[in-house]
Amino acid sequence: MASTTELSSDEKILLEKILAGEVAFRKIGMCTDTQTAVKLRRLALEEQVNVRFEQIQNYTIDAEQITKRNIENMIGAIQIPLGVAGPLKVKGEFADGEYQLPLATTEGALVASVNRGCSVITGSGGANVRIFQDEMTRAPVFKLENVKRSKEFAEWVQDPHIFKEMQEKAAETTRFGDLLSVEPYVIGNTVYLRFAYDTKDAMGMNMVTIATEAVVDLIVDEFGAVPISLSGNMCTDKKPAAINNILGRGKTVIAEVTVPKDTVEGKLKSTPEAMVDLNYRKNLLGSARAGSLGFNAHAANIIAALYIACGQDAAHVVEGSTAITTMELTKYGDLYCSVTLPSVVVGTVGGGTGIETQKDCLNLLGVAGSGNPPGANAKELAEIVAAAVLAGELSLIGAQAAGHLARAHAELGREKF
Repeated sequence: MASTTELSSDEKILLEKILAGEVAFRKIGMCTDTQTAVKLRRLALEEQVNVRFEQIQNYTIDAEQITKRNIENMIGAIQIPLGVAGPLKVKGEFADGEYQLPLATTEGALVASVNRGCSVITGSGGANVRIFQDEMTRAPVFKLENVKRSKEFAEWVQDPHIFKEMQEKAAETTRFGDLLSVEPYVIGNTVYLRFAYDTKDAMGMNMVTIATEAVVDLIVDEFGAVPISLSGNMCTDKKPAAINNILGRGKTVIAEVTVPKDTVEGKLKSTPEAMVDLNYRKNLLGSARAGSLGFNAHAANIIAALYIACGQDAAHVVEGSTAITTMELTKYGDLYCSVTLPSVVVGTVGGGTGIETQKDCLNLLGVAGSGNPPGANAKELAEIVAAAVLAGELSLIGAQAAGHLARAHAELGREKF
């Protein structure tokens, strides 16, 4: 642990200025190199709140790089245990093969549960996965004089010639993004425009925000609508929303598998009938009675663990949690299971994907960086995410149907009830 006795005379002087309030945390990097700024920020915080950090200063990621795009006021790094589950056989249009899933989590039993689900899926021939839609959205909000002007505005933006102008304006801001559609939503004299883009291998929020801002300028010049905010919450970003469930956001992905009855009994220690009944009463009826926007057992668990491991924006777990899990008996008495994820928001370039530890996990999956053709890697990752959620749902529903959930958490989660 660094101490003030290990500082150079210049570093001590700068630390004194920080503690005196003469240099703000956000400006320390202007006065020294990145590593020293991280250290002085941490030491100042220790003095200010009378705490001693024991571990956050120990890390291998490149502070110089991540402070440029991933973090501000850096004081160190935290570590999250990383496990692996698999192999998971996926039969998608982009993900085609067997994958080892990197899962970053502090929840005991989660990796073991997903691992069991992977074994079930792989032993059943693999998960079929398809992407049904791929578009990232941004929805600015405008104020009009009255409802008459609101209608004129809504009709104006749907004019093919105007849309063409918008596409060309958006294209000036990015080499990779393509404006796909603009849909108006009206409340009185307030109009929301939901812009949808193809962002290729990028998750795309920065890309679509910049592009939409350029289009808003065009709208102001040509129609005169008053922009209130570049985001009017109709996007809808990082919040559970029916519009995302219905129209989709990011990638809409469905994964399915048919598990033979013998496999259900042998590996899940349950029966297809029991799992179908439990899924109906828990994931469907229970979620409906609760007014939930997600009809699943624990999709967010798997999505969060994969997102954190692979450098995704963890807040987008919110959209991922709205998955719908279905189970039914086939005519042969086997178990059919599917998961539908309306909003898988992932990318393989930009954001946290360039951090060394996260890039290791993307490399494990074979999806790091730009795909060929562009967008292929992000689509492959989305299909892997859906198949992983399917594995998690199968395992947990099987455990609950067999009455094994509490025992698994007591043994693997180290919780003593």
